[in-house]
Amino acid sequence: MGEVIIRPTKNGPLIVEGDVELYDTDGNRITSDKPRLALCRCGASSNKPFCDGTHSKIGFQAGEAVNPESAE
Repeated sequence: MGEVIIRPTKNGPLIVEGDVELYDTDGNRITSDKPRLALCRCGASSNKPFCDGTHSKIGFQAGEAVNPESAE
């Protein structure tokens, strides 16, 4: 696998770029030919795990910053 970049957007989805393998909760691979994916983090998308823009309709507010110490 090549380089993968995951970038949160302000009050929106996680943007994932690169060669990734994505699976659902049952372990089934989700195929996508797109080099860039927008993954829902508000929990309200009707197209999970992908973002469908619902975050803007429900007023989703993400945390202001990522704490690198909590990711360890």
